[in-house]
Amino acid sequence: MKGKQTVYVNEFTNGVLDPSKEMDYVVKNGGYIVANTTPGCWGPMITPALKGGHEVTKPVYVEGAEVGDAIAISIKSIQVTSVATSSGNDKPVEGRFTGDPFIDAKCPTCGTVNPETVLKGIGETAVHCTKCDTDMTPFIFTHGYTMAFNEQKSVGVTLPKNAAEKIAQDGRNYMCTPEQSIQNPIVSFAKHDMPGVVARLRPFLGQLGTTPARAFPDSHNAGDFGQALLNAPHDFSMTEEELNDRTDGHMDVNRVRAGAVLICPVKVPGGGVYLGDMHAMQGNGEIAGHTTDVAGIVNLQVHVLKNVPLEGPVLLPVEEDLPYLAKPFSEEEIAQARALGEKWGVAELEDALPVSFIGTGKDLNDATTNGMERAAKFFDITVPEVMNRATVTGSIDVGRHPGVVTVTFLVPKDYLEKRNLLEIVENQYL
Repeated sequence: MKGKQTVYVNEFTNGVLDPSKEMDYVVKNGGYIVANTTPGCWGPMITPALKGGHEVTKPVYVEGAEVGDAIAISIKSIQVTSVATSSGNDKPVEGRFTGDPFIDAKCPTCGTVNPETVLKGIGETAVHCTKCDTDMTPFIFTHGYTMAFNEQKSVGVTLPKNAAEKIAQDGRNYMCTPEQSIQNPIVSFAKHDMPGVVARLRPFLGQLGTTPARAFPDSHNAGDFGQALLNAPHDFSMTEEELNDRTDGHMDVNRVRAGAVLICPVKVPGGGVYLGDMHAMQGNGEIAGHTTDVAGIVNLQVHVLKNVPLEGPVLLPVEEDLPYLAKPFSEEEIAQARALGEKWGVAELEDALPVSFIGTGKDLNDATTNGMERAAKFFDITVPEVMNRATVTGSIDVGRHPGVVTVTFLVPKDYLEKRNLLEIVENQYL
């Protein structure tokens, strides 16, 4: 299939990122991907036919991308289309899955795995197996809310019982769920445990990345959620070594927003760029486990970076999102540093720019180690050097609890140039 300058993606996976499947979309190197994304997390979580916990876009083949390259994904715009959504803390329902409620939901009556379902009424008993009519949602809330947004998509307000129930009666329309999506709208549960909360919107993509080297349930394409795949009793069981085939596309890092650039490893021919799980807002850590999942329109531009062998994603955040110590220096600061260096006989000052390495693991400690080791290996330096640089010119920040972090530090330009990253980092910050 010949690549297009712009591809419009409105089809979705069944929750599985499968490199053996042919990619239906092909974009030129330097071209654009425009997608209407589905809400993530909760809608797919109550839709047993989906096998991954999310419902991301079908992957896009990028011309010229070969294994060992990287793809720079520039996020040009993110527009929330949902009028309302619902979220909260989850509780799996025992007896309604075999090993993992995100992956192998099972009807407790007829025993069908990943059955089709239909909504009957509203509330947490609304999801019914189409084969035997049993209530079979794999998840319920421990504490939840329904939130509506203003027309400007600048603020949201959580709703009381009557308003939540009104939205629940027409969930797909209020959530603006794309036509090709099969998920049950989570607003159907009509949760209203904390009405009157006001929140600012700052939308970002919880899922953005490239296709892993083996089939992964989409929400488990990360070092923390991927732990559930180790020796699991289903088709996606993996070893520790096989888990390294992931690409960490499920990050939930709230800096993956409009204006940022995400550089992703290519582990299959064409890369296979996919996206989804848009959130209206989220504090660092996503400590509730879930946040405000919304539908939206996303515009991305992709560029192939040859011979950039990354193990996981590298983020170039919007400058205002950078840690204070990692922000590029002003001319005045450089002049002050130059004067100080002359006083103490420093012959040459480093010229450096910020980079954030994504690290993932079973917990935040492992994720931090993973991020630092990825940075050290990529630049062919030691982990102690990364530790020192991240301490005095950067920061370790929580993306998602329990195991996603960003390791950010100012990287010398000669390091970047040796690894073919200087031009794209300069374009982002200079």
